[in-house]
Amino acid sequence: MTALTWVLLAFAVIGFIFGLWQWMARRRTVRQLNAMLDRAIAGGFAEDAFDETALSALEGRLARFLRGSAAVQKTAAAEQAAVKSLIADISHQTRTPIANLLLYASLLSESSLPPQQQEQARALMAQGEKLSFLIQTLVKASRLEAGIVAPVPARHPVGALLQDAAAQEERAARDKRIALRVLPFEGAAAFDPRWTSEALGNVVNNAVKYTPAGGAVTLSAQLLDSFCRIDVADTGPGIPEGEQGEIFNRFYRGASTRAAEGLGLGLYLAREILTRQGGYIKVACPPGAGCVFSLYLPRETPRPL
Repeated sequence: MTALTWVLLAFAVIGFIFGLWQWMARRRTVRQLNAMLDRAIAGGFAEDAFDETALSALEGRLARFLRGSAAVQKTAAAEQAAVKSLIADISHQTRTPIANLLLYASLLSESSLPPQQQEQARALMAQGEKLSFLIQTLVKASRLEAGIVAPVPARHPVGALLQDAAAQEERAARDKRIALRVLPFEGAAAFDPRWTSEALGNVVNNAVKYTPAGGAVTLSAQLLDSFCRIDVADTGPGIPEGEQGEIFNRFYRGASTRAAEGLGLGLYLAREILTRQGGYIKVACPPGAGCVFSLYLPRETPRPL
C-alpha cells in the first residue's frame, strides 16, 4: 500500500469520525431542545448550563427566549391573582353600603315627607339601584375576563331560552305598547343557560328600550350548519353605520342614545359571554328598518382546548 493510499485512508477515517461526532452532537442538541420545550409547555422551565459551541448556539438562544417567557408568565399569573383579589374585595366591600343605601332610601320614600322630599327620596332610590346594577355588571364582566367564572355550555333547547328572555321584558314592552313576539322553534344548541339567558336578555332589553311606542320586537331562531342563530329584530331607529363597530365595546354609548337609561355594558357583556362559549354576535341595520341582532351559538359542545 503506497504512502498516498495511507494518507487518503487516514483522511477518510478522520472525516468519518468528525461526521459521527457532528451527528451525535446534533442529536444531543435536538434532544436537549425537545426537553427544554417540554418543560416550558409544562410551565416548569428553568435555565441549565449550556455551552456556546456552534452546534448549541440555537439552544442557547432558545434558553434565553424561554427564560423571558417564563418571567412573563409569572408576571401575568401574579397580575391575574391581584385582579381576582381586587374583584372579590370590590364585590364584598360594596355589598353592605349599597344595601344600606337602598334600605334607607326605601324607608325615607315610605315616611311622611313633604312632596319635594318624597321626590328626592325616590331619586335617591333610583340612583342607588343604578349604582347596584353598575357594580354587579362590572363584577360579572371582570370575573369573565379574569377567568374566575366561565360559562359551561351543554346541549339545551333554544325555544325555552327565547321564551324566558321575552318574559323578562314583557312588562316593559306592555308599558310601551310594543308587540313582543317569539316565533316557535324546536331546535337545540350548546350553551350555558344562566349566562346565555343574561346575554340574550341584555339584547332584548336594548331592543325594547330603544323601540318607539307602538313598535315591535321579534325573537326567532334557525339552525345553520355549525351554529344556531338567534335573531332579535326591532322596529327602532337603527344604529348609524359608523357606530355599529363600536357598540359592543365597554361603556360605549351612541350619540343618539346617551339621553336614555343605560351604562353601555349590556352588549359588551353579551359579546363576552357568547365568545367564551365558542359563539359570537353581530348586528345588521337595514336603512329605515330597525336593527337585527344575531347571536350565534354552537350546535355542538365545543371540545376543550
